[in-house]
Amino acid sequence: MSDAVLDVQNLDAGYGRMQILFDITLDVRPDEQVLVFGPNGAGKSTLMKALVGLLAPSAGRVTVLGRDLTDQPAETVVRSGLGYVPQIENVFGSLSVEDNLVMGGLPLGRARHKRITAMYEQFPVLAEKRRQRAGTLSGGQRQMLAMARALIMQPQVLLLDEPTAGLAPQMVDSMFATIGEIAATGTAILMVEQNAKQALAHVDRGYVLENGRVRFDGAADQLLANEDIGKLYLGARENA
Repeated sequence: MSDAVLDVQNLDAGYGRMQILFDITLDVRPDEQVLVFGPNGAGKSTLMKALVGLLAPSAGRVTVLGRDLTDQPAETVVRSGLGYVPQIENVFGSLSVEDNLVMGGLPLGRARHKRITAMYEQFPVLAEKRRQRAGTLSGGQRQMLAMARALIMQPQVLLLDEPTAGLAPQMVDSMFATIGEIAATGTAILMVEQNAKQALAHVDRGYVLENGRVRFDGAADQLLANEDIGKLYLGARENA
């Protein structure tokens, strides 16, 4: 799509001779929240790694704001407008909350201090715990810290890999609300999520990934109303 901030065309990727993704085409438009979901082994986390430069695609193209970032290293991708929050090991547990944010803003030099202040305003709980070691935070607070650290660089698109994984059930809706607040500030969201049915209630569009291919895509309400999708993919929690 010409107005997409993230445009993925005919992407193939895998590990060595094992191909995991086949001809993936998707896009994310400004201010959108887009969900990728599907069964175990569908290639969801592999897709995230390929988009952010942690895994080199074997074919296809990834562009952000019209700039071709295919085969670029992760640091170049991040500087070019694509933020990423992995499912695990997404904070430095031995460092304080503030030091985690400083690490996220290192490429900005002195300008990072202004961005850290902005993150404290956006996530007040982090300001309250700025001197606390990240490893002692609750699961939800660690996830907020990981997102704040990624947002330091003001990405055009934020990639979230299982943002509610490990959270208590009562925290899941709160996390989706936080993600919605991020999108409302102008950062588009592409997320992989195990709580697919709940996530579809919050996002704009979705893609169903199965066996490394896009099987369905459409508006979130259409996907929720599709009986086949409900039976095949929304009857139980999905895992990456």
